[in-house]
Amino acid sequence: MAAGLDKVSLPFKLYCLTVMTLVAAAYIVGLRYTRTTTGDMYFATTAVCLTEVAKLIVSFAMLTRETGSVRGMAKSVWEDVIVNRKETLKLAIPSLVYALQNNMGYVALSNLDAAVYQVTYQLKIPCTALCTVLMLGRSLSRLQWFSVFVLCGGVTLVQWTPAESTKVMVEQNPFLGFMAIAVAVVCSGFAGVYFERVLKSSNTSLWVRNIQMYLWGILVTFLGVVTNDGSAVMEKGFLHGYTPMVWFVIFLASVGGLYTSVVVKYTDNIMKGFSAAAAIVLSTVASMHLFGLQVGLLFMVGTFLVCLSIYMYGLPRTDTTKLTPPPGSEAEHRKPSTSI
Repeated sequence: MAAGLDKVSLPFKLYCLTVMTLVAAAYIVGLRYTRTTTGDMYFATTAVCLTEVAKLIVSFAMLTRETGSVRGMAKSVWEDVIVNRKETLKLAIPSLVYALQNNMGYVALSNLDAAVYQVTYQLKIPCTALCTVLMLGRSLSRLQWFSVFVLCGGVTLVQWTPAESTKVMVEQNPFLGFMAIAVAVVCSGFAGVYFERVLKSSNTSLWVRNIQMYLWGILVTFLGVVTNDGSAVMEKGFLHGYTPMVWFVIFLASVGGLYTSVVVKYTDNIMKGFSAAAAIVLSTVASMHLFGLQVGLLFMVGTFLVCLSIYMYGLPRTDTTKLTPPPGSEAEHRKPSTSI
């Protein structure tokens, strides 16, 4: 473990992981709840757009803290975001991909139980690993490759016999939900690695990069509102169907990334693996009580394999599969980072 991590107390690490676990589980379960309640349904596209707005506001606040004043924040935004348009333009691609990913998340959770979604969405790990190998020229240990196959097997078992939610009365399409997760997984892997590559191409502040990305994100998601729900929004209003729970879900989505950053900085992959596994367990228990989820043996075995694979993927490396870095990529072989 790095020396920097040793200086952080264990209670603080546990606090960070606990908050991250609760936020992750509450977000998935809360979003699922808002998409399966009866009554006026809110527009998912507007929720995604407002989430981008909330993230932008948080990024402005964090940049202000980093620079020490509002004037320093404004100067940084002017020089790095507005004047340096070439660098800002680089973030248009991940913004578009993340917007698609977030919208697919709403589609998936409108058609699949929260626990099924949480387990299946862990396919982002092998997708991110593959993108890391191809785009950054890094390497995976044999144990990590093995954990990827274990994870895929676990997800297959979970999907083998579709789980039923007896308390959900809205119409659902499990196949559409699974396809939405598949698109979200690919988007997550590509956009995450692309954003990492942009971050490491210069010494630009993380919060400046976030502001660049969220500005594009607001534009892209607003165009999504106009394209998909424009006439309905004009008729019923931008905030049609919003409830306190919907606002809570938007809040969780906007602050979740902050806690992820803290966990990445102050903990290691093993502890993050425990957090992801705990979030899956919490989502499953909550789904059984809130949505009447009926889990069978295959679901439980598959979930166990997924949790086990997450743990194995984060173990310290003892051997690596050497790869030749592609032109323009980093030459060093570091441990691939995943947003578990």
